[in-house]
Parts: sequence; C-alpha cells; structure tokens
Amino acid sequence: MGVSSPRVTLLWSLLFTAVLANSLFPNQTNGGLIFPNLVDTTTEELQTGLEGALFTSCDLVKAYVARIQEVNSALHVVTEINPEALSIAAERDAERANGTTRGPLHGVPILIKGNIGTADEMNTTAGSFALLGAKLPRDSTVAAKLRKAGVIILGKTNLSQWANFRSNNSTNGWSAYGGQTKGAYFPQQDPSGSSSGSGVASSIGLALASLGSETSGSILSPSQVNNLVGIKPSVGLTSRALVIPISERQDTVGPMARTVKDAAYLLQAIVGKDIDDNYTLAQPFENPPDYVGACVYSSLRGKRIGVPRNVIVPREGDGPVLASFNTAIRTIRRAGATIVDNVNITEFALDRYLNSNASAIVLEADFFSGLPSNYLSKLVSNPNNVRNLVDVRNFTQRFPPEDYPDRDTAVWDQALDLGFNNTSPQFWAAYQENLEIAGRQGFLGILANYSLDALILPTDYSAGLPALV
Repeated sequence: MGVSSPRVTLLWSLLFTAVLANSLFPNQTNGGLIFPNLVDTTTEELQTGLEGALFTSCDLVKAYVARIQEVNSALHVVTEINPEALSIAAERDAERANGTTRGPLHGVPILIKGNIGTADEMNTTAGSFALLGAKLPRDSTVAAKLRKAGVIILGKTNLSQWANFRSNNSTNGWSAYGGQTKGAYFPQQDPSGSSSGSGVASSIGLALASLGSETSGSILSPSQVNNLVGIKPSVGLTSRALVIPISERQDTVGPMARTVKDAAYLLQAIVGKDIDDNYTLAQPFENPPDYVGACVYSSLRGKRIGVPRNVIVPREGDGPVLASFNTAIRTIRRAGATIVDNVNITEFALDRYLNSNASAIVLEADFFSGLPSNYLSKLVSNPNNVRNLVDVRNFTQRFPPEDYPDRDTAVWDQALDLGFNNTSPQFWAAYQENLEIAGRQGFLGILANYSLDALILPTDYSAGLPALV
C-alpha cells in the first residue's frame, strides 16, 4: 500500500487513540473518572486524571508519542521527539506521588516550535540543516519556564523554514529538515505558517498544546486554519532569549491550543520579565495578570470593543469568514461589551500600510543584525560554522537538501542588499514610519481616541498592522 492520505491517516489515528486508551487503561474509569480523548482533552481533564491516578505522566508520554508515530509520516508535523521525555515524566510522577505539583501543567506533555532553543538532546534548527547539531549553553527562557512549571517538553515541531524568512517562492510548512507539513482536515491542506507543525499538532492532539512564535501572523494564521486558539502576546510579554530571531521589535512566543482556557494556562506559564530580553523589562507589572481567571463570560461586561472596518478589504471567498466574524461581534455584545463600529485608521496610515516597504526594511535589517548577535554568537557548538547571514546563505545555496535554487533565498538577498543594519539612520526612518502608521494614526490612536479596551478583526486582517508597534 502507498502512503495514506492525511484524512485517512487522521481517521486511523483517532481509532488508534481509542485502542491505545483501552490497552493502557482497560476499564477507562477509576472512581468515577473517565479517560479523556487525547484529540480534544483539556488541561483540567488531564490534571483530574493524573490526580485521580487514572493514568500517569509516563502513560501520557507513551500515548502521545504513539499518536505522533501514527501520523507523522503523512503530515510531517514533529521533527524531534525528546529522548528524555519518558524519564522527565517519571520525575514528574514521582513528585506528584510525594505530594508535590508545580502547577496546573505539571506532568503534561507540550510540543514547541523548532526555533525555540533547548539545551538538551534535541536540535534547534529553524528547519535548516545549517543549525543541525548546534548546541546552546542553556534553554531558551520560555523553555526553562515550561520546565519550571512541570511541563514535559515532548518534542519540537516543523515550521516554515526560518519562520518563513528565507524565500519568496517556498510553501507554508516546508523546511529542509522537516519536510512539508500538511494540515489534517483535508488532503494536501495548506497548514499556514510559520508555526505550521505547532498548529497541526495541537489540532489533532499530538500533545495537549504547543508553543509557536510570531513576527507577523505566524501564530494567528496557522491557529485559524487548524481550528485553534492562538495567542500572539504583545512583544515583551514573553521572552525571546535563545529563540532563533527575525526581529527584536516584532518577535514573540505564544500558545496554540484547542480552547481559550488551555491557551491561557500555557501563556500563564511563560510570561514574565527576563534580564536576557530587555523588551520584557518594560512590563508594567511584577506579577502577571491572572489570564486563566479571566476566562469567564462576564469578563467582557462593560468593556468597549472597536471594529476598524477600513482594514477589512474583502477578497473572493471571504463571505463565510465575515459572516462568522459578525456573529462573533453579536456574541461579544451579548456578553456585556459595548461595540464601537467603524473606528477606522487614517487614510494615510492605510495607504502606507498597503504600499510602503518600511515594514520589510525593519524586518530585514533586524534579521541581519539579530541573527548573529542574539543567536549564532551564543552557540557553544556550531558544526557548520555559520556565524552570520552571509554564512547561512552560503550554506543554504551549497547544500542540496536545502532545495536551492528551487526555493530561493530572496528574503536574505534583500536583507544583504540593504547595505545597512538596524543601527543606521535609514533603518530608523523606516521604523518611525511603522510606529506612526500603526501607532498614532493606526490602532494605538484608535484605542486612545475612542477610549477602547480592545479592537477585533477577522484573523486574516488582524496580524500585519499591530505587529508594527
């Protein structure tokens, strides 16, 4: 037989989960507790099962790894399974047996995107063979926070290579190291990107949830197409230290999960100040807000929510999306919020947002500067001796599995052709334009001028402009 289609493979995977559950937990109940379906289980369901001894964290790791092995050859979602996951799970089980738990994610398996650094036996590659075998001196701050919270980092997910910052002619979810990730909802589904593997993994229960990263849309878009809740935290809310960068001004790390509350639990675990990421030091609080506690219907009561309609430029096929969006607005209104419609950005801001190259200049110059200074220079082992963007481009163009020139290096070519970095006057002018069109004349201006608590947009229109501030 040939390789099954993703749809068939998913159906077999769901069946496999039920069979596996029966084999691991033949009665499926214990003291009235019911074994949860891994496809759509929640944090609280897993914790109930763990606390009630219906199953252990070791059992969870075995079950999730079996699910990954069932689907990965068809969907190319996970690039690394943590060889230490089972031993870490045993440690978390022992802690629980001794009456110690580290929090609501204690002993729960989570996957993380392949650009989030870990100082263990897993590779952090951003999907490139250029970084295969490279080693870090320590975990990224977000990975360290996950471990502190009791999370089992189960593995790493595939992504659009270099977080979709290499080529102008590649595909969402492709990387040289991980292959082509596919969505699970229909054959050959575009998973979107760049957090493609994290999106697909969470959508079919290859872990409770995943971490992704975003510069402009890379959490929000794959969350949308994979039927997830994705939270793109404000820049500086979560640390980017030892996460392979694109832009220090726009990069952020956030959760991708099947429910709002699960995403909130994961966000709660990774937020906070970090001396290794000075953007986090601007947080206006010492103790983060209670994101999980805010997940109640009444939280919207009395809030003023704006809809900037002129940012929505409908495209063919957008009808159902916009209908659902308007339904969501009515739901928010019923929850007690005041909807302020047509709070629009200025015509100047809209024109510059659609037609200016300032945002590209900022990303290219930040990447040129930040890749060596914020990541490559931190490596304690660098087998391919890539020290800067020129080295990475040379490796990519010369190493056949990187699929060059069929997948070009046009984004890097443009960054190198700029002729300046992110300390130059030319860069500063572009960055100030971003701040103007997204700030005073854009969304920050709207929030202030209309005394709003938040803005809402369909996902396809929500990422680009807010990313600039």
